[in-house]
Amino acid sequence: MQRIDGRPLTDDELRGIDAYWRAANYLSVGQIYLLANPLLREPLRVEHIKPRLLGHWGTTPGLNMIYAHLNRVIRQRDRDVLFVTGPGHGGPALVAHTWLEGSWTAAYPNTTQDEAGMGRLFKQFSFPGGVPSHVAADVPGSINEGGELGYSLSHAYGAAADNPDLLVTCVVGDGEAETGPLAASWHSNKFVNPARDGAVLPILHLNGYKIANPAVLARIGDEELTALMRGYGYEPYLVEGSEPAEVHQALAATLDACLDRIDEIKQETVRPAWPMIVFRTPKGWTGPHTVDGELVEGTWRSHQVPLSGVRTNEDHLRQLEYWLRSYHPEELFDDDGRPVPDLLDLVPERRMGSIPHANGGVLSRDLELPDVAEYAVPVKTPGAEDGEPTRVFGEFLRDAFRLNPDNLRLFGPDETESNRLGAVYEATGKAWFAESRDTDRNLSPDGRVLEILSEHTCQGWLEGYLLTGRHGLFSSYEAFVHIVDSMVNQHAKWLKTINRLEWRRRIPSLNYLLTSHVWRQDHNGFSHQDPGFIDHVVNKKAEVVRVYLPPDTNTLLSTMDHCLRTRNYINVVVAGKQPQPNWLDWEAAALHCARGAGIWDFASNDEGDPDVVMACAGDVPTMETLAAVSLLRERLPGLRIRVVNVVDLMRLQDAAEHPHGLTDAEYDALFTTDKPVIFAYHGYPWLIHRLTYRRHGHDNLHVRGYIEEGTTTTPFDMVVRNNLDRYHLAMDVIDRVPALGPHAATTRQYFADQRTRHHAYVTEYGEDLPEVRAWRWSAE
Repeated sequence: MQRIDGRPLTDDELRGIDAYWRAANYLSVGQIYLLANPLLREPLRVEHIKPRLLGHWGTTPGLNMIYAHLNRVIRQRDRDVLFVTGPGHGGPALVAHTWLEGSWTAAYPNTTQDEAGMGRLFKQFSFPGGVPSHVAADVPGSINEGGELGYSLSHAYGAAADNPDLLVTCVVGDGEAETGPLAASWHSNKFVNPARDGAVLPILHLNGYKIANPAVLARIGDEELTALMRGYGYEPYLVEGSEPAEVHQALAATLDACLDRIDEIKQETVRPAWPMIVFRTPKGWTGPHTVDGELVEGTWRSHQVPLSGVRTNEDHLRQLEYWLRSYHPEELFDDDGRPVPDLLDLVPERRMGSIPHANGGVLSRDLELPDVAEYAVPVKTPGAEDGEPTRVFGEFLRDAFRLNPDNLRLFGPDETESNRLGAVYEATGKAWFAESRDTDRNLSPDGRVLEILSEHTCQGWLEGYLLTGRHGLFSSYEAFVHIVDSMVNQHAKWLKTINRLEWRRRIPSLNYLLTSHVWRQDHNGFSHQDPGFIDHVVNKKAEVVRVYLPPDTNTLLSTMDHCLRTRNYINVVVAGKQPQPNWLDWEAAALHCARGAGIWDFASNDEGDPDVVMACAGDVPTMETLAAVSLLRERLPGLRIRVVNVVDLMRLQDAAEHPHGLTDAEYDALFTTDKPVIFAYHGYPWLIHRLTYRRHGHDNLHVRGYIEEGTTTTPFDMVVRNNLDRYHLAMDVIDRVPALGPHAATTRQYFADQRTRHHAYVTEYGEDLPEVRAWRWSAE
């Protein structure tokens, strides 16, 4: 690794930046420990100490030094810098710095820059009703939740995309660096166009330890670590030491060299080796060196609270007071507790805690979307013709790209073509800044489609893009979007948090288009068959999640047009890419999507008094339901059937539980209170029961869906295996409508025989029954 020799800081600059670092360290320790006496105006007593000591000191002093030096860079170069904090619980550092620079007080006016405000700052940290110990949405300037590790670098690259003047510094914790998502995200530099995108400067914070173990990258030696970083496409620079004055000079010189190199790269047209910094300093630096005879500084023992017995151990209490006073707070804060003028002079005008990119809704522009009605397919007769929903949506998305050249991106793991969205390549290519060959297709340094076979990286890029105010869509195979389950958790929590923060502005929604779904993964087999992402998302707070199951092309268009316009939601849309019937013309589709659930008159003959309600949610369940209706009306013409289609799954919940929920009166009007309801659902059937368990007539609800029966087989055999097929749905009706019973025994026997015929036919010929393949909707 390169080491930059030089001492760019004058004696006055060195004293100033060291004082700023000491102030941040003092404020950080105070947050972990102090409930009162924030300026140590009297000797520390037990009553000044928090009853529960929570927080993490080990990573904090290193973060504090990096932040202080970036302030110098901003002042000297007058540029926007976004600080992304990867080390999990580095919360004390970012809270301290944002208070010092005034950003915290701007967001929380009652936490003033004086002794009273400092006291509030200390008390709130990891305290009931306060803020978490990690860098959460509560912290101004943050776009990366510090609780779960692995996503900081992909967030940083997502933030830099289409922000050519932005420098994103991303501190990667050495523990975080061991995660799979972080390991893959180093490759993000192959997707950066220096001319159009901002720059990311990774800083690997190598302090050597995790909670109780050494960090892998701290123990592989400089030669191997250098080879690793160069193999990823970076030029690593090393800053190391334990003597503050020397580290200050080395870090200042190295940052200057890295930013000079970035300025050069911005003028280049071939993929460069981007600079990155390995910042190796002691864990728990400047904290207690030993405690109870055990070495603490520079070891895993400094990871959390180095002095844990301060309320019961007098020696620990005195050691804490010595530690706090070692930063000389009397030199850093005036008699009123305000940072002294010399410190405030070091605060740049472009404060990192107040950078608008970290509060993306401030910068966000609504998308300019084409008139979605122009892409609608004509439907003269329901179900008479097939369409490919995602292929048509791809044409809409293509033109959306044309209207939004720097504000919209599509993310996915190598599946854009597979998911029939290839029309977008008529407007933009796939982002690519690595080697290209003549056999490649649609690669472009200016591409706005980002594909990498790492769902974690795609999700991280998209989140970074959204959190900084832009718009995007994640397209994935349904079964494998589970890979980002935990990332969805974190984003949902972020959205819930910012909903209660007045200073946080609403950001564009996280939109998923899940296709290649469970019912049409017959060719790939059991491993590709899992609709459970919906269940996972529905666990999140109702204020932030939406789930849509458009049954055909026009309803998909209407749904996606709506989702791309929303903010602060996680929108999950599940739609097939294979040819399937078009049911609704544009006007009917738009109205149906607006109401979210409704009666399909063309398929119903109940005249307001059904014998049975046949409900459906999802494209394949809708087709099987209508096929069952057709069979029943042919063989049992006196049966009164109502067909209800649900496109917005959250309509099934009570209005008191979800903003989209139906009232009891609305639900009862659709589903009745006393008639059997046969519900064909796209996913696991118990979710429908969970959403409706409080509804009137719930005992009459019978749900068919995916029951973990799958293999490599035909499309119809998939639904047969899971009892979602038309014949089984028709048998369910006969079994549950009291008036039928033995009067329909012959018809029921026919439906059962059809399932037997199907099994024999499919195992002999390898395709579905001719009457299934040729089926078209008919109410005759």
